[in-house]
Amino acid sequence: MGMSMGGAAGGGGRRRHQRGAVMAEINVTPMVDVMLVLLIIFMVSAPLLTVGVPLDLPQTAAKSLDQDKEPLTLSVQVSGKIFLNNTEITTDELIPKLKAITEARGGTEERIFVRGDTKADYGTIMKVMGRLSSAGFKRVALVTEVEQGG
Repeated sequence: MGMSMGGAAGGGGRRRHQRGAVMAEINVTPMVDVMLVLLIIFMVSAPLLTVGVPLDLPQTAAKSLDQDKEPLTLSVQVSGKIFLNNTEITTDELIPKLKAITEARGGTEERIFVRGDTKADYGTIMKVMGRLSSAGFKRVALVTEVEQGG
């Protein structure tokens, strides 16, 4: 009878000091959840960041140009207003501001994109392009949207 009690007491002591094995695996589920939430946030907010001056651009089948840095964009609205990137300027301010910006960026070899609304006055767009050409800006490009369908 004494032996049976000693065996029971010894078995209880061993169980009390045993611990589970250390887990060396990383739980990536919370990280994946955070990444998916960030992906959704950026997918929703990205189109909102690219909105500039609202224009109804003409559509063509031309390919887009590859560009390293943010381009200089001139926009001509239906009302005849001219915007340099998102800032409204007059035709008299156009060349001095562009020269100041391109000198700060490294010279007149800067590409300038001209965006004109489909209903904008053709003469206004040509006046802007003529001033750019006469000021020495040789890399001027017209911006269109990709043609849908056919």
